Amino acid sequence: MGVERACIIGAGSSGIVAAKILHERGIPFDCYEKGSGIGGNWRHHNDNEMSSIYASLHINTSRDRMAYADFPMPGHYPDFLHHTQVLAYFEDYVDHFGLRETITSHTEVLHVTPVGDGAYDVTVRGLGQTNTRRYGAVLIANGHHWDPNWPDVPGLFDGYLLHSHQYTAPDVLDGKRVLIVGVGNSACDIACEAAGVARHTILSTRRGAHVVPKYLLGRPLDTFTTPLSSRLPFWLQRPVFQTLLFLARGKQAWYGFPTPDYPFGSEHPTISSDLLNLIGHGKIDVRPDLEYLAGDRVHFVDGIEAAVDVVVFATGYNITFPFFDKDFLKAEANRLPAYLNVVPPEHPNLYFIGLIQPLGAVMPLAEAQCEWVADLLEGRAGLPPRPRMWAAIKKEEAKLAQRYVPSKRHTIQVDFYPYKRTVERERKRGRKRAPNQALPPPEDPPPEPVTEHAPPRSRAMKRLPRKDRPARSGYALPS
Repeated sequence: MGVERACIIGAGSSGIVAAKILHERGIPFDCYEKGSGIGGNWRHHNDNEMSSIYASLHINTSRDRMAYADFPMPGHYPDFLHHTQVLAYFEDYVDHFGLRETITSHTEVLHVTPVGDGAYDVTVRGLGQTNTRRYGAVLIANGHHWDPNWPDVPGLFDGYLLHSHQYTAPDVLDGKRVLIVGVGNSACDIACEAAGVARHTILSTRRGAHVVPKYLLGRPLDTFTTPLSSRLPFWLQRPVFQTLLFLARGKQAWYGFPTPDYPFGSEHPTISSDLLNLIGHGKIDVRPDLEYLAGDRVHFVDGIEAAVDVVVFATGYNITFPFFDKDFLKAEANRLPAYLNVVPPEHPNLYFIGLIQPLGAVMPLAEAQCEWVADLLEGRAGLPPRPRMWAAIKKEEAKLAQRYVPSKRHTIQVDFYPYKRTVERERKRGRKRAPNQALPPPEDPPPEPVTEHAPPRSRAMKRLPRKDRPARSGYALPS
């Protein structure tokens, strides 16, 4: 398209890296953030009302695997950061690269409308004023952990119902009989907190989960996956991880937690170093799926009932774009067909940044996406023809369906290193399709990587038969 003004929606972890890369490339843009500050989901009590983190939250991805490529985490940070440290890192990133002035806060994107020729009218509201501006491209970084998915449970309940999105601290559970519905990472964290303050804690799970500790053999879990090991087919990686997991904690059934009837790696991992011990200590009772509510009691599908004061639904999130007309674009059942999870083939110059659920951290992958998108915006790279993009999308969806249990949770699942390699390969192939291959390089070279920045300011398996083995990890690329 050549260099035209772009719009970035959101200043969370994906929005700020988009702003950094476009700023570095000299691509004009506006970045709009609904809240008063950057950080998105990582700003506790964010006044944009889209943060889902709770006071005690620590990341499940180790420090160095979460960092942007040219801005390492401080060496004094722990392996697994508290959310305040994550936000401080983002604040320092924005200041280090001079991005503060490029972000317009207190500004909500109300509507994005295609106007033909790949351009979009973007209507925003900020400081009591509403304005519309035309852009040559729109980068969507509004996150996907903010619109709660409420399950449809029959019956009426006399107690307190809330979603994990609304949970901020365990005081709401103090002295209560608590039911947590779900078995993802938030559900397990909240159940473990409840076990320390609640009168009685129940965890309800429809199909169980493979629970993985944050450390295996004294090392952060994610350090066992390397660029080299990630090239192995997953059916070969699986028994290695299962062996390590057995050595670390034995069989989870020994603790009283059910083993699911699907293979390890067929779901997004549930990471908790405390859950199994608390179940083994009798601090958390495990029940099957919730069937219906009945006053001050709940009934499970096995016929057991329990008296409950508080129900916490840790049942995930909907992928939502409130600024699009539904007849233009929506994620039906959390499915949004996009080439490499970035480019919707039928909507030119529209790009999704960070709309992935990786086995690892989003931040470095969003950074790789933005480098690719910047190539496209500058005309240094081109996209494959639409039929080839659609073929790649269908192939990737088939792989996901083969590997993962059916769930809205797995529609945007990616493996960290294979996905990163695929985006990097697409950048190289895209340059061969570029309409402006003769463009000179930027006048100013990119800044030298920093080795460390100043300390942050303080702020408030069982192996399957060959015929049943999942496909290799990796992503299909058209030529």
